[in-house]
Amino acid sequence: MGLQRILGLGSYRTAWLMLHKLRQAMVRPGRERLRGVVEVDETYWGTMESDGATGRRVLNKAMIIVAAEADGRGIGRIRMARIPDFDRKTLHCFIRESVKAGSTICTDGLNSYRELEGYVHDWKVQRHQPEGDKLLPRVHLAVSLLKRWMLGTHQGSIAHKHLDDYLNEFVFRFNRRKSASRGKLFYWLAQQSVQIDPMTYDMLTKSLDVGVG
Repeated sequence: MGLQRILGLGSYRTAWLMLHKLRQAMVRPGRERLRGVVEVDETYWGTMESDGATGRRVLNKAMIIVAAEADGRGIGRIRMARIPDFDRKTLHCFIRESVKAGSTICTDGLNSYRELEGYVHDWKVQRHQPEGDKLLPRVHLAVSLLKRWMLGTHQGSIAHKHLDDYLNEFVFRFNRRKSASRGKLFYWLAQQSVQIDPMTYDMLTKSLDVGVG
């Protein structure tokens, strides 16, 4: 609605389509994978479970996997993606696509991370839940900032069907947070926009639920 007001557009749908086209362009084709020491963990987005589901069993929430690159004691680049489950094949596939082989992967004690080939795996068992932030501090900080952004900027109204696009936007913004020239962000985005295939409203919504969110 903000973009609609600023540009004087007569249709909310037009503004929505413009923003989602830009979000589609926020993943640079052939982008470099994370490297060095990389923390990996999972999180959720969505409403409370109605049947009292606990642990990693969810029905109403979207599952998200996050990787955060170490930069000294701080965070370097990040990667985020919505995933269908926490199975070994799913988690290993994300790591292979997001992190350069030979890097050190830091995870908690989830069994799905075991037998990770091609990486140095720093596998730690998380025995006490309150220590989670200390175990993987960078990835937990990235998750906290993501949820604050979604709840604050977007008022928590991000539907699961469009979550991937919003994750792409957050990652794009976060990885360029130290840019000395804010104007270059638009230049980079415009440059990437011409490198991806055209996207129409029907293409964005064809495989999704009815409605705009």
